[in-house]
Amino acid sequence: MYKGKTILALIPARGGSKGLPRKNIRPLLGKPLIAWTIEQAKASKYIDRVVVSTDDEEIAEIARKYGAEVPFMRPKELATGEAKGIDVVLHAISFFEREYGNDFVLVYLQPTSPLRTTEDIDNALDELFNNP
Repeated sequence: MYKGKTILALIPARGGSKGLPRKNIRPLLGKPLIAWTIEQAKASKYIDRVVVSTDDEEIAEIARKYGAEVPFMRPKELATGEAKGIDVVLHAISFFEREYGNDFVLVYLQPTSPLRTTEDIDNALDELFNNP
């Protein structure tokens, strides 16, 4: 919790990738690509929950292995190459509003950005809360 808000990290990872099939679970320096983002989010001093939105059971299993939650499976219509990221976010917000009302912040972390650091995440949250 940060400044009275629950901080949720949302990591989108669908199973069907057009350019590089299964990219989210392909190894990068010895671990699946998605693991880098999960570990960065889990190491944040602010993030309370790390959640993966996926339509793919293998991705869900790997996400759980690295410590993320998969509290829902993404609907098929949000797992196509034409689906927009904002629709994935809105789907997750609907899910979390049942638990938290409007009292949370959602941090969207794409697994295809493994060079982002935990410090980058924490600095962005500091900026959000201290310089609105």
